Amino acid sequence: MSTHETLEPSAATGDETALHTLPIRDPKRLAHWLSYAVGAVVLVLAFRFVVLNPHWDWPTIGSWLFSRRVVSGLLNTILITVVSTAAGLVLGLVVAALRLSGFAVLRAMAAVYVWIIRATPGLVLILFVYFLAALMPTLSLGLPFADPFFEVPTNQVISQFSAAVIGLSAYLGAYSAEIFRGGVLSVHQGQFEASHSLGLSAWQTYTKVVGPQIIRVITPSLANEVVTMFKNTSLVSVIGYVELLTTVQLVYSQNFKTIPMLTVAVIWYLVLTSLAMLGQSRLEKRFGRGFNRRVVKSAVSADTVGQEERHD
Repeated sequence: MSTHETLEPSAATGDETALHTLPIRDPKRLAHWLSYAVGAVVLVLAFRFVVLNPHWDWPTIGSWLFSRRVVSGLLNTILITVVSTAAGLVLGLVVAALRLSGFAVLRAMAAVYVWIIRATPGLVLILFVYFLAALMPTLSLGLPFADPFFEVPTNQVISQFSAAVIGLSAYLGAYSAEIFRGGVLSVHQGQFEASHSLGLSAWQTYTKVVGPQIIRVITPSLANEVVTMFKNTSLVSVIGYVELLTTVQLVYSQNFKTIPMLTVAVIWYLVLTSLAMLGQSRLEKRFGRGFNRRVVKSAVSADTVGQEERHD
């Protein structure tokens, strides 16, 4: 009996050693294979729907994709997007500065502007600007309750292009102002106080200290608004401005190729959006140095493994 009792612990020890040498199986391996299978099925269905479906009429799409008429509408879309985005971001900076101002009147004026614009659909805003002459027949500059120094008919100023730029810029200005304000509020107040104690001016504080941090925070949201601007340019078709969507609408009203021509517009919108997303990625990498969570996680894991090896 004593010999049997002394053999049992040895056998148990051998079993434990054998268990430790077994490979660790990932319980999520089946889920990963299922996800690959679902992805393959979706890819096959998408290929069948897009490539093998003759109703897309790809020859028509290819013939109109780089046509002079479509490219002209595309250039108008790019022009109105660039001008409206630049003006809207500048307006957003001004409104954000007013909302962060120490003067209550300026904060109230900026808050009312953001409130009204955010409550108004973009299409309604563009139409309102385009038909501004019905409300204000002339635009004048001068002192209140006095003869104006300068006066011009509203219809001479508000064209299709200017109405589109003003409407889209005002729309972007309200949303970007909140993004800028949120970026400033995300920086700890102590950094502003430390910059002030070092003798830095407000310009140096924003450009050297808190500016890069604000850009890192607001880049995803601001890039989303810029991408939205590409799509919002299609709204100006309601006032007759000939941009990309208006161009393809005029074409398919003549050749009755509705789906192929709309596909041409979608392809170009995808190209413009992809370029904007590429710029967003570059900005995030530029201003996100030291904040990449994946890099930090891998570094922490490497340090943990090194510490365990040293302890062993």
